[in-house]
Amino acid sequence: MRAATRFLSSLALAVLAALPAAAQDRLEVVATTGMIADTARAIGGDLVELTALMGPGVDPHAFRQTRTDIVALAQADLVLWNGLFLEAQMEDFLLELGETGHVVAVAETIPQDRLLAHEDYEGRFDPHVWMDPTLWSEVSLVVRDALIEAHPEGTDTFTANADAFLAQLEQLETYSRDVLSSVPESARVLLSAHDAFGYFGAAYGFEVVGIQGISTVSEAGLQRISELVDMLVARDIRAVFVETSVSDRNIRALIEGAAAQGHEVTIGGALYSDAMGQEGTYEGTYIGMIDSNVTTIARALGGTAPEAGLTGSLTQ
Repeated sequence: MRAATRFLSSLALAVLAALPAAAQDRLEVVATTGMIADTARAIGGDLVELTALMGPGVDPHAFRQTRTDIVALAQADLVLWNGLFLEAQMEDFLLELGETGHVVAVAETIPQDRLLAHEDYEGRFDPHVWMDPTLWSEVSLVVRDALIEAHPEGTDTFTANADAFLAQLEQLETYSRDVLSSVPESARVLLSAHDAFGYFGAAYGFEVVGIQGISTVSEAGLQRISELVDMLVARDIRAVFVETSVSDRNIRALIEGAAAQGHEVTIGGALYSDAMGQEGTYEGTYIGMIDSNVTTIARALGGTAPEAGLTGSLTQ
């Protein structure tokens, strides 16, 4: 795998060497996930040209870079990736690229005492830090600083845009805390396809249960499904959640298993876990993604939240 990665990166560098030099008006930034790309776009404004490798519905745990991706990454003025082994199939290449270019793993700058460990993820931390807007505020500052380092002339613009974005994140955090606190304590159980909501649970006092582990590459066996069905029945849990970037096969198996025991469970809604909504929609932004999740969870589990969310912009 490493040898193949080096071959492809060498190919990309060779392609770049053959390209004519051209002055660029805007900073060329490539981000792996939509969440990072949207944040960089909000902070960079008109001074950046943003490319996101992973679009709506794409699972970053399993994503592998194409030759086109490799050239885009090698050609960029700045590469932003999550790190913490989220982009597991790309990590070797991104680490190698970081030896020769401006590459920043934005989530790996968070102090380890604020990261979550997981029993199924030995030696690593949960990479899904965007599920807590307060942690994402810290990531946003890292993005701002990376943009400033890559393009010092834009310092004033990046700083002003970052301040505005941080204010939006603070508003999002206040809304999230308010509506989620309206969910009855006995109902604060979030069961979804994989363990992507640990930081959400820690921030808002929810028990989080994933059918699969931290990574979607792991498989849920029959015993795991059976154990979770028994939990649904014993604790009278009535709603579970699908994820937009993960197959709903296991969730539907839980619902069918509970029904076989005379216990009705419904799908509380679709949550954005590892990818945002469609481009051009409110849910296709970081703010909209989290707003949608929080509003959907609160309403499905007996809390009070406006149907259209924080800004009245939710469409799903």
